[in-house]
Amino acid sequence: MKDREIDEVLKKAAQAPHKLDPALLKRVAGSIESSLRPVRTLPSTWVLTTGLVLICAVVALAGAARAGFDGIEKMGVWERALIFSTLGIFAWVAGTEFVNEMIPGSRRRIPLGALLGIGSVVLVGVFALLFRDYRTDHFVSAGIVCLLTGLLHAIPAALLSWLVLRRGFAVNSVSAGLAAGTLAGLAGVGMLELHCANFQATHILVWHTAVIPVSGGAGAFVACALRFRSGSRGLERAAPR
Repeated sequence: MKDREIDEVLKKAAQAPHKLDPALLKRVAGSIESSLRPVRTLPSTWVLTTGLVLICAVVALAGAARAGFDGIEKMGVWERALIFSTLGIFAWVAGTEFVNEMIPGSRRRIPLGALLGIGSVVLVGVFALLFRDYRTDHFVSAGIVCLLTGLLHAIPAALLSWLVLRRGFAVNSVSAGLAAGTLAGLAGVGMLELHCANFQATHILVWHTAVIPVSGGAGAFVACALRFRSGSRGLERAAPR
């Protein structure tokens, strides 16, 4: 049999009408209808974003309340206004992108990689403008402590943010994880600015700012690992036994 003949057979088979028992169709429709439930609509984007920003603020304040507000007490009015307004704007933008990632079909205003890079550069610029002490006393030991402290506070912020958006669906889970990690990292940086009284410029520029990209990368990695794990489970279930 030639390829042309095979194609003709397949075309005829596709065009042939397939009769289905109306009773069977009725049973299928009934089984689907019985499982349908009304779904609550998600709140608007600005409401969800406000909730995420408040979570970051609460986590930062709670951590500083436990460890002490040494950092903000040492700052001047100008330093407080510029640092925390920058963090607030960055958190709002990151929170908006996280919400958009969890709502399919939402408009993407800025690529997440660009958001992470631009936000980190702006924050570095603010720190460089305000802090001029370039000594490096205990640079590594003190820096690692701040980095780990910031990341530890990013964890509850990420988990609480996920609870707020758990009814959403991430089409691109890695991008959603990057957005969640970036937002959570800002909670960690906020806690450090409230608590850390080490105003050496290199310490703040390197170790405080590093919380954001490290947390964002961790969020993307966790999302990628979970997607790979769920994909592996799906293949195992689909495999013939």
